[in-house]
Amino acid sequence: MSDLNDQPAVRLRGIIKRFGPVTAVDGVDLDIREGEFLTLLGPSGSGKTTVLRMIAGFELPTEGTVELGGADVTGRPPFDRDVNTVFQDYALFPHLSVADNVGYGLMVRKVPKAERRERVAAALAQVRLEKFGERRPQQLSGGQRQRVALARALVNRPRVLLLDEPLGALDLKLRQEMQIELKAIQGEVRITFVFVTHDQEEALTMSDRIAVMRDGRIEQLGTPAEVYERPATPFVAGFVGTSNLLQGEAAEALVGEAGVFTVRPEKIHLGGIDDVVPSVPEVHCTAVGTVRDVAYVGPVTRLTVDLDAGSTLVVLQQNLTSTSEEVAALSGGKVRLVWRAEHNFRLSPAPVPASAGG
Repeated sequence: MSDLNDQPAVRLRGIIKRFGPVTAVDGVDLDIREGEFLTLLGPSGSGKTTVLRMIAGFELPTEGTVELGGADVTGRPPFDRDVNTVFQDYALFPHLSVADNVGYGLMVRKVPKAERRERVAAALAQVRLEKFGERRPQQLSGGQRQRVALARALVNRPRVLLLDEPLGALDLKLRQEMQIELKAIQGEVRITFVFVTHDQEEALTMSDRIAVMRDGRIEQLGTPAEVYERPATPFVAGFVGTSNLLQGEAAEALVGEAGVFTVRPEKIHLGGIDDVVPSVPEVHCTAVGTVRDVAYVGPVTRLTVDLDAGSTLVVLQQNLTSTSEEVAALSGGKVRLVWRAEHNFRLSPAPVPASAGG
């Protein structure tokens, strides 16, 4: 007999959601483990928020089942599910203090006042706002309001916390700070987090696993390293980071075999046209090309290189000693690119010759 701890926190089976003629979610199967930080990542319209809303109970699936802790909750309303949701717009009551906002759900559930006070204080301490209980939301910064919304969800001690692009309204610096804070809080409370975002860096920074979505389906499910280093499809390779595709004649000339391959920009070394080619060709790939575009981005320079072999690669070069003027001078010049063969990752099998098979 399996232990209850073996049950995933969330299990989706055959989930389909149609809005009239539009299929927003198209056959999603997903197990989300107890205590993990799982991110649903994808572009607008990929179905990620609809999946989240079906876990929360705000939308009912057209087909399929939703389980929480092994119990089928497909038809249950949101208030009868052991989940809480944090939204991008915070949804705080402006006329209530921070403490009263956090404790509102406990008050509705008629939790005794003394216990309510203790749990609110503990939730505010978890989000580093223990001294802000008497303030009103309008007296707080955007990051602080987001923490209040998080505390309001955590105070209910849900089995699963759902976060719908909660950092989207913050500026870049605060967003990056909140990513670190949110991951640290999740590690402390050990609640399952299901996080929705379209920001690839955010997903890579925070997640235990990432489900990359496209057109209502999960294109790939894996750890950040797996999704980035070993993308399953050209879409994943292009959406999570910069896509460098080698295919057709360029793949055969540079990789040595047919198929579709990707190599990440930071894996490629930029050198002069006369640089010595590595003496062990099976270990390295090398290509000559012309620099079409140079973009100086502070710590790195991003170069777009049109290869003589007939493809285009983007290269990231760290600006360890070079200045913006020096890298700008590379535009229009000939360069040699070198990368290790092991950094070529196949995205599709080599085509079967027409003479093979029936």
